[in-house]
Amino acid sequence: MKPAQIESFFATLQAANPMPVTELEYTSVFELLAAVLLSAQATDVGVNKATRKLFPVAGTPQKILDLGLEGLESYIKTIGLYHSKAKHLMETCRILVEQHGGQVPRTREALEALPGVGRKTANVVLNSAFGEATMAVDTHIFRLGNRTGLAPGKTPLEVEQKLLKRIPAKYLVDAHHWLILHGRYVCQARKPLCGQCAVAAFCDFKPKTPWIAGFMDTRSSRV
Repeated sequence: MKPAQIESFFATLQAANPMPVTELEYTSVFELLAAVLLSAQATDVGVNKATRKLFPVAGTPQKILDLGLEGLESYIKTIGLYHSKAKHLMETCRILVEQHGGQVPRTREALEALPGVGRKTANVVLNSAFGEATMAVDTHIFRLGNRTGLAPGKTPLEVEQKLLKRIPAKYLVDAHHWLILHGRYVCQARKPLCGQCAVAAFCDFKPKTPWIAGFMDTRSSRV
């Protein structure tokens, strides 16, 4: 994907959704951190169902600690891997209380030092809570980076670094949300909805529609 195409790609996404936000529900930086930690290998919908009950009761690190491990697990048991996630969240809350005054730190190093918080989670918090131009490469963004030609890479970190380099600065803060939403609802893994894609004209992926794919397969079989 050439620079002019990248500009048009993001200008189109911006026009369709000028103020993109995460689909995780939260009312504080801590709630965002907790929700992202719980969302690993789980859907935002599933996490939101659990946190709608959890956060009104325990929306701070200290209140999570007050619940105790079993109490926390009772709220998040519908989320996959809830046993390990509960342990990570409890330990994270302990560190936040003991080392950060109950507040979520604003540096990548401090965030990644928290149990269950990796680079992707830290990037989400830095971007969504603190407005930093970071790129949290999940499966959707990794797929888009490679499929569209926007930022081909063999690892999430390689895709992340290329995206940060290639996306125009004016789009960087919101680019993470646009790409996740596009990958989730349009550029899907098994059946990308190219016929409904507003940015198909700027994308390197071929073929773009099922009938073209079938036509090309037919031609290949006749050669």
